Amino acid sequence: MVIVKEKEKRHSFWKVFKSQKTLYMMSLPFVVWVFIFNYLPVWGWTMAFQNFRPGRSFFEQEWGGLEHFITLFTDERFFMVLRNTLAMSLMGLVVGFTVPILFAVLINEVRHSFFKRTVQTVTYLPHFVSWVVVAGIVTKMLSIDGGIVNDLLLRFGVIDKPFQFMAQETWFWGIVTVSDLWKEMGWNAIIFLAAIAGLDPQLYEAAKVDGAGRLRRIWHVTLPGIRPTILVVLILNIGHLVSIGFEKQMLLGNSLVLDYSEVLDLYALNYGIGLGQFSYGTAIGIFNSVVSIFLLFLANGIFKRFSNQSVM
Repeated sequence: MVIVKEKEKRHSFWKVFKSQKTLYMMSLPFVVWVFIFNYLPVWGWTMAFQNFRPGRSFFEQEWGGLEHFITLFTDERFFMVLRNTLAMSLMGLVVGFTVPILFAVLINEVRHSFFKRTVQTVTYLPHFVSWVVVAGIVTKMLSIDGGIVNDLLLRFGVIDKPFQFMAQETWFWGIVTVSDLWKEMGWNAIIFLAAIAGLDPQLYEAAKVDGAGRLRRIWHVTLPGIRPTILVVLILNIGHLVSIGFEKQMLLGNSLVLDYSEVLDLYALNYGIGLGQFSYGTAIGIFNSVVSIFLLFLANGIFKRFSNQSVM
């Protein structure tokens, strides 16, 4: 019986392949691209189990086993860096996920089309601005020498003398979160605006006939309608909790806030490339990837069980 079912599955696959062979051939270059740039580099993970020396062949490398992972998990700085990564990731998840949803809902309620298009354009343009430029703008705005934030606070009597925002360790996480929100809010809202645009207008009409006001229509029609999109985006964001990059931390950070600005990717870059400890840097990267995969599967399993929504 099992053999018969397997034969039927194979026959069904080849039947579908023949009928959709054009689409399969069109997708083949992208499959090859993903394999070359996403799966083939995984071979480099073997460096984490070696005392890698550049210039030597693979078989000439000295194997070190789990030595670099042991060093990693006994390094006090690693746990400090992990704290910074999780703190900024969670702050970015809470703020950078909820605000775009709220913004998309508010934009959807605007009836003046010209104003609506203008606001959308202005808010998603910063996404295309390099973090180098954004970091320069933020640093200048928070500067004690002509920075607009300090000028306004002094003018309204909130502070007596210019405040050095960029030199305060405890302020760094908030500065990074707000900067990232300003840069990505409009762009992240696009997917929710698209989901809202796909809702049936008759649902709004029916709710209006039943006496629902604007807030009631948002709560009972808009938000439930985009709920699947919200959950899928949330699952993907949870999977990237420890993979937040290093550009904004490196560009906005300085030596005064190093204990709060260094994240896992920056830690791997400093040790792997800066100090030439390629094997140790690879071990950090493996930890980062494994935790990301674990979080993705965990979030996917939880949401699939309790809300019947998943990404796989």
